[in-house]
Amino acid sequence: MNPNRANKIWFIGLGILAMSFASILIKLCDAPALVIAAYRLAIAAAFYTLWVMADKHKNRRQLANLPWKALLMAGLFLALHFAAWIASLASTSVASSVVLVQLSPVFVAFGSLFILQEKVTRFQWLGILLAVLGAITIGAHDFYRQQSSLAGNILAVVGAMGSAGYFVAGRICRKKMDTAQYVAVVYAIAAAATIFCLALLQQPLFGYPSPTLLLLLAIAIGPQIIGHTSLNWALKYFSATQVAVIVLIEPVGASLLALFLLHEPLSLEKIAGALLILFGVGLAWIKVRE
Repeated sequence: MNPNRANKIWFIGLGILAMSFASILIKLCDAPALVIAAYRLAIAAAFYTLWVMADKHKNRRQLANLPWKALLMAGLFLALHFAAWIASLASTSVASSVVLVQLSPVFVAFGSLFILQEKVTRFQWLGILLAVLGAITIGAHDFYRQQSSLAGNILAVVGAMGSAGYFVAGRICRKKMDTAQYVAVVYAIAAAATIFCLALLQQPLFGYPSPTLLLLLAIAIGPQIIGHTSLNWALKYFSATQVAVIVLIEPVGASLLALFLLHEPLSLEKIAGALLILFGVGLAWIKVRE
């Protein structure tokens, strides 16, 4: 394997590891779903805005040339993704929620074909199919065990659609913008959208105890500033489908973390589903060329 390509994949792996902690931290965080989304996005937006402000001349020179329509779509899709997915964690297991929200490669593949005009290989389609079968295996197991998880599973699928739109729009933007500049704008748009929804729903944004605020900060630093940003960095070098497929490894890590930290059991069905996901991801990448 090309060393440069291998380093890029390792960097994505680091981001996926950081993202795997998201569902665990969210489960522990005593705050409404939209509040969690608003805090993680606002903190991340502030962090990268300060980063970008270090090069003021570059910012002024490029501001008029930014793909604002694609940026707006990316931000709104990201807000939808977080709002739906985080809400799903309240009514279904970590394993089901994280796996179902990672069905986004199916939607990304079609978006890549018809919007980005990027080829999706047969190996990628087969890999996506196997990974989706793994997700269905895990999701169906929880549905039969706990009927109340249906609403959470539906929300997780809506989150997958939001994630897909975010990846496709991000692929367009990353061809014209550097990582820090892109995420600063998109995270800010997504944060504004979630805060607006909070205002409409009359949910409080402030007044949470210190342990909750520390968890919100941890969610922003690990899964968002490190995790999601690594994916946005990868969109410069890999297709939207490639990035979306490799992210399917996240549910495996999240399920293992849930086993040890939240004592959520791993049944044979969930183990089988996880193996299908890993095999599918590997198949989708084994024939990929840069």
